[in-house]
Amino acid sequence: MMRTHVRPVRDLRNNYAEIAELIKNHDQVIITKNGRGDSVLISIEEYAELEKIRHERYVAGKLAEAEALAADPKTKWYSHEEFWSKFEV
Repeated sequence: MMRTHVRPVRDLRNNYAEIAELIKNHDQVIITKNGRGDSVLISIEEYAELEKIRHERYVAGKLAEAEALAADPKTKWYSHEEFWSKFEV
């Protein structure tokens, strides 16, 4: 289970090894600056998983847009030849 730790920004400099160990154990660390949340540190594996989810959501959204356009009777369709003829020099 992921736990959240809150640490001041100075701990990045003074206690980095401790913070790195927390992150390595799949915890997240909220870094504060002047008592306010500034950033979040997570492991590279957690970051990769978040990026994968973001990408999947982006692709799903674009697919939904394409499906809506395809279902719209006002959408103009080109034949294969018509489409590629627009790129001829």
